[in-house]
Amino acid sequence: MDASLLHGEGKTRGATGTPGGPPSSLVRGLLTMTGAGLSNQIGAGIGAHAFPVIGPAGVVAVRQLVAAAVLVPAARPPFHRFTWRQWWPVLLLGAATALMNICLYVAIDRIGLGLAVTLEFLGPLAVALLSSRSRWDLLCGIAAGVGVYVLVMPGPASDLAGIVIGLGGAAGWAAYILLNRVAGQRLPGLQAPAAASLVSLALYVPVAIHLLASGRFTGQSLAYAAAAGILCSVVPYAADLISLRFVPAGFFGVYMSINPILAALSGIVVLGQVLVLHEWLGIALIVSANATAIWLAGRRGRIPGRTGQLVSTRRN
Repeated sequence: MDASLLHGEGKTRGATGTPGGPPSSLVRGLLTMTGAGLSNQIGAGIGAHAFPVIGPAGVVAVRQLVAAAVLVPAARPPFHRFTWRQWWPVLLLGAATALMNICLYVAIDRIGLGLAVTLEFLGPLAVALLSSRSRWDLLCGIAAGVGVYVLVMPGPASDLAGIVIGLGGAAGWAAYILLNRVAGQRLPGLQAPAAASLVSLALYVPVAIHLLASGRFTGQSLAYAAAAGILCSVVPYAADLISLRFVPAGFFGVYMSINPILAALSGIVVLGQVLVLHEWLGIALIVSANATAIWLAGRRGRIPGRTGQLVSTRRN
């Protein structure tokens, strides 16, 4: 990881270069982004193995500890120099981080990895459509709505609570992105998400104390949760900083939309959660709508091209 990027002192070739770029650079960027996506989704699947012992909240608590332990020393935010104008978006960012992560893991526990991650990706889609006045964006929104219906096929056997919680994760991610834009304008590099990771961790300290006092933490559950923290936070952050050297920022945003597909595959391999045909069709519709909306936003200049701003859309 380039320290200059962590502290906001540089730009990437991908963010400022041509869409095509040298073929070898593009391939390297694609491989890095794919590796980051696989790491993120496999990590979520591994973390789910700790649910029976410490629950989703326990996994999130350990994951936040790992994220803070890596991000804070790397970004070195000067807390003593923060003004209230810088603190308030960081505090809200930490709360949004806590919300989206607990919603994601509870949804994984209730409705499965592939469905939970797909629903969560409605958050970035909503942000991309937020300032839209285009009929194409409207069509993307309609396609995503149809995709959600096809994905969940509401019926008497549907876990409506799990679906609502998954949508809560989408709302949390949308808030995370919007707050990161504000915080990113007031703090350089990754200082905002690093500081927010500490705020989020503080919210989970009571959970960790309760689990520790009740003796529910075991070596195996801690290993699963710590692996989730490393694979879902540390590896993707580092990979994003690398991949943005080789691919354009807009392409990066579009390519991130394959994560629901990677999540579904991870759910099959890691958790044995096999999806049926209508679920695959719903995922395909939502991924297509998300990728198209982000691509259209990029063409209109609504996707930020600076490393710190774009990487900040990664959940920590």
